[in-house]
Amino acid sequence: MKIIEVIADVSYQDIITTIADQHEVRDCWLGPKGEDGRRMIRLILGDGKRQEMLDALQGAVGNSPTAKIVVLGAEAVLPRAENNGDSNSKIEKSGVTTREELYNNIEKNARLNSTYLILVVLSTIVVSIGLLEDNVAVVIGAMVIAPLLGPNIALALATALGDSKLIWKSLKTGAVGFVVALTLSILVGKLWHLNFDSQELLARTDVGLDSVALALASGAAAVLSLSTGLPSVLVGVMVAVALLPPTATMGLMLGAGKIKLAMGAGLLLAVNVVSVNLSAKVTFLAKGIKPRTGLEKQKARQSLTTYILFWVVTLLILMVAIYLRHRTQP
Repeated sequence: MKIIEVIADVSYQDIITTIADQHEVRDCWLGPKGEDGRRMIRLILGDGKRQEMLDALQGAVGNSPTAKIVVLGAEAVLPRAENNGDSNSKIEKSGVTTREELYNNIEKNARLNSTYLILVVLSTIVVSIGLLEDNVAVVIGAMVIAPLLGPNIALALATALGDSKLIWKSLKTGAVGFVVALTLSILVGKLWHLNFDSQELLARTDVGLDSVALALASGAAAVLSLSTGLPSVLVGVMVAVALLPPTATMGLMLGAGKIKLAMGAGLLLAVNVVSVNLSAKVTFLAKGIKPRTGLEKQKARQSLTTYILFWVVTLLILMVAIYLRHRTQP
């Protein structure tokens, strides 16, 4: 259940209330007219038709420079609505979370700022200590921070929406985070003696086809958790397909001069990145996450084919590399 506030010129009042009637909102009430000629209209709407409602409202008032649409959460609405199998009780194809809410939640994780860089540095230090000390609890703690996962999910959403600005922002943030984590872990590898008895460390130098299946499933689970409003599931995804441990392992091995082991960690990292992006994109597509306007849809379709084809071909190459690596190992 959400509260949608529409602040627009009073001339839009009739069309907004008509849209509200068409989408069977639970309640609708009008605020007083302001001195600027605008009026606030509040609507209470269930999850079922929220995306359709927002699309209709944007189509109606989107050209007005003074109009605003605000979506607010409603913790509870009393009396409770009866679930009689009406259209409001059905969950739409795009999920409980609307396109706009999803974008707002995911875009924040693609911002390159001081907080993101500090999280990368701190989580790299934590995971490096956990790997060197063979402490699984410490490694999991670093996984939960998961600063490198956000930009990858944002990249998948950006291509689903054809948002070139978010695509480049996600790529830049992800690349900078990777370089910072790798550089710091290389430095740690040069300064500290590596514990080659650490199972946590050695586990990140080996990759199999099961790693591909795990990363594909985890990427899909990440998108489902975000699009259905179940963020607690995302914690499990962060642990299952963490990108930071293989990055740190690769850096530690490079710092210690163990190139072959570093290549194994790099292969695991590549598999995780490619699989997460591919499965996230396919899940966004299956959930019906797409732009609102025709021009944006056309741009999204153009990027869709290129994006999926690139990741599929890359994943196939990586799977061949995994096969050849295992075949040549003694």
